[in-house]
Amino acid sequence: MTATQIVTTGHRAPRKKMTRKKWQTVIWFVALLAITAIVIYPLLWLFASTFKPNSEFGQNQGLIPLNPTFENYGTIVEGIGGVPMWRFFANSTILAVSAVIGTLFSSSLAAYAFARIKFKGLGIFFASMIGTLLLPVHVVIIPQYIWFNKLGLIDTFVPLILPKFLATEAFFVFLMVQFIRNLPKDMDEAARIDGAGHGRIFWYITLPLIKPSLITGAIFAFIWTWNDFLAPLLYLNSPENYPLPIALRLYNDQTSTSDYGATVTASFVALIPILLFFIVFQRFRFTGVARRALRGCA
Repeated sequence: MTATQIVTTGHRAPRKKMTRKKWQTVIWFVALLAITAIVIYPLLWLFASTFKPNSEFGQNQGLIPLNPTFENYGTIVEGIGGVPMWRFFANSTILAVSAVIGTLFSSSLAAYAFARIKFKGLGIFFASMIGTLLLPVHVVIIPQYIWFNKLGLIDTFVPLILPKFLATEAFFVFLMVQFIRNLPKDMDEAARIDGAGHGRIFWYITLPLIKPSLITGAIFAFIWTWNDFLAPLLYLNSPENYPLPIALRLYNDQTSTSDYGATVTASFVALIPILLFFIVFQRFRFTGVARRALRGCA
């Protein structure tokens, strides 16, 4: 065998291997693209349906509208029941942002107490807190309504916001407790030697280290509150106080004609903040996890 044959033979095998890897990459790319198209198609259909007139609903189930129109957007801008759409949007924003702030503040404080402070009855209180996860929300609806009704807080945002500042969401407390327990106590002990109390340790040491769990809690709190229908329906009576989920119901009246075009358009507009909030904060969440992993490796 000549040197030329050896060189040629030595270069052919890697080419076949590289070709095989390219085909595998193409197949995986096509498969993922197909799965992504299936997942995104409902969102694309919802967006395209915002340009369909009411006459096409029930007749045209396709993606592309036959007679595109912008009337649906004009309808939702005008609002319904004498209340403009921006008012419903503002109400949902107030409730969701307040829920995020209250949940993160109260849950992180409670989690720090359970994870770092030793006190009598710690196990009992923690078990009782976890036990609330087993209670259906319908069990406490009536007592809470009676309590807020006696205080004269019905048809206000207080019943929807106040519980968020009292660490009533056991899921978020448990999430942060588990995260804090996995943090090393060396920095806490060093801070105590320097004279720092629980307040400074919590604010300057614990909170920065549990940033991924805070972002995760913010995502869930925002989405759950933004999509909540039952609680606002129970406590709010005036249309000007309705959030978006309640306002969407107003476009469909079983006793009269339903405006399906406006319903679909309002649903799409209500979905945009959730997508933006998730995309933005999910990026920070993964960034925080990656930085923590690098610190652990170091």
